[in-house]
Amino acid sequence: MTNLIECHSGYTYADHPIALHWQGERLEVAAIEAQWHVPDGKHFRVCTRDDQVFELVYSEGHDEWQVREA
Repeated sequence: MTNLIECHSGYTYADHPIALHWQGERLEVAAIEAQWHVPDGKHFRVCTRDDQVFELVYSEGHDEWQVREA
């Protein structure tokens, strides 16, 4: 199943995530706890409104997202 990430895109794509779809549910991002850029893309550690924590990884080279529970 493809992970769907909704994000705000400003000057560049995937400026910051606003929601993710996980196990059939749409979870809104309440806070971005950390974000960093690596040569292959962008990483975000986010907390959802129901206090779940995820690491979201956007691979710019492959134009795809990965989601991991943190």
